[in-house]
Amino acid sequence: MGKHILAIDQGTTSTRAIVFDLEFNPRATAQVELTQHYPQPGWVEHDAEEIWAATLQVCRAAVAQIGGVGEIAAIGITNQRETTVVWDRATGAPVHKAIVWQDRRTSELCAALREGGHEERVQATTGLLLDPYFSATKIAWILDHQPSLRARAERGELAFGTIETFLVWRLTQGRVHASDITNASRTLLFDISKRQWSEEMCALFNAPRSLLPDVRACDAHFGEANAAHFGAAIPIHGMAGDQQAALVGHGCFKPGMAKATFGTGAFLVMNMGEAAPHSANRLLGTIGYETRDVFAYALEGSIFSAGATMQWLRDGLKLIKTSADSEAIAASLRDNGGVYLVPAFAGLGAPQWSAEARGTIVGLTRDSTLDHIVRAGLEAVGYQTADLLDALRADGAPRIERLLIDGGLTANGWAMQFLADVCEVEVARPQFQEVTALGAAKLAAYGAGLIQSLDGVGAATSARWAPRMGAAEREKLRAGWRAAVDAALCAARR
Repeated sequence: MGKHILAIDQGTTSTRAIVFDLEFNPRATAQVELTQHYPQPGWVEHDAEEIWAATLQVCRAAVAQIGGVGEIAAIGITNQRETTVVWDRATGAPVHKAIVWQDRRTSELCAALREGGHEERVQATTGLLLDPYFSATKIAWILDHQPSLRARAERGELAFGTIETFLVWRLTQGRVHASDITNASRTLLFDISKRQWSEEMCALFNAPRSLLPDVRACDAHFGEANAAHFGAAIPIHGMAGDQQAALVGHGCFKPGMAKATFGTGAFLVMNMGEAAPHSANRLLGTIGYETRDVFAYALEGSIFSAGATMQWLRDGLKLIKTSADSEAIAASLRDNGGVYLVPAFAGLGAPQWSAEARGTIVGLTRDSTLDHIVRAGLEAVGYQTADLLDALRADGAPRIERLLIDGGLTANGWAMQFLADVCEVEVARPQFQEVTALGAAKLAAYGAGLIQSLDGVGAATSARWAPRMGAAEREKLRAGWRAAVDAALCAARR
């Protein structure tokens, strides 16, 4: 058996493969950017065939770098969650482009279900709220987009999966149709207390049960990647959605430990132990992880735009040439000049959950400059994270002593100091940033029996930021942020 793990990290903006040794040092890596499709305002799609081709490309490149398939003991997979694919069971061909988690096309359906009084029951069963973010309404939209698809689904001719399920289907050449429990818990169709698909939710969202994959633990065996792909069969032994994989990668195995990932969006996740959580403050109850001997729920707050805000400032407004430029720009200003950017480009996530909200800039004066807008984009990440921490505390979660962070935006030292300041918490960044892939690799190694425990295996810290802002300044800034959010929500209601 080989002595390395191949981790597939299929994200929103790229597909990456990283090969780890059994001390979890990265030994090889390959990455391909992913095309984003925007057919209408608020709609976001990916080409699942492009994702599959990129997955083969990066895996083959990484395997070649390490010396060939004989070096690989197992595959782990982590993925962008909620992104929805429906495909033909006979051919494996998608019947529609993948609808991305950011997509808002089902906002009206979610609003109608909410007005019909269904959200309380949905939250009690799934831990989630009624929002286009999740998979169930995306499934219904795809099936109703073409008249023949719903009938074909009812006959069992079609299959649904989020990206990890689609990749397993392709890797095993259609022999395995399976998801892991963390991804299943993000569909609005999964009962997180019973840990099984909910017939009630399937009926509510008009999603045929025959579409759904088997659900397995994160360290389960998910079949064998066919020898035709890499030159030899490789067992698939670990799987988790990206945010839960990061929870494992950071070693958050004790209740009260939390991590925040700052990628395209930002996601704050806290380990809540073995009791199913219920949030009164519009956070999400979800499955943290499950293996053969450990299980944990989590509370999660989702921010839809973090790194995406920097991309917009770079590619949309062209205020910066690279994301790294924002650090020097923010540091050059004495203060924010009263300017706030609410980056609701795809609505607002937790704790507001407004699909209708749109990006808003407030506080502009004749003294405002383009630099103030850049700084406001960075500050927004801190304010939104502080809102999530407030919601966690209001839900009875323990106060976080240290927030473990990862993701591309954490390279921005100014933004991370502001995060520590406005959240009034120490922020700690690991030496190795690809924590989602690291978590998938650890789950695969554990599932394959190559390591004996996940506990105590966390990412080594390389940088820390301690809060140094005064309470009065913090509250003044946060009051300005709350007013800006109110303005965005008010505009959405017009």
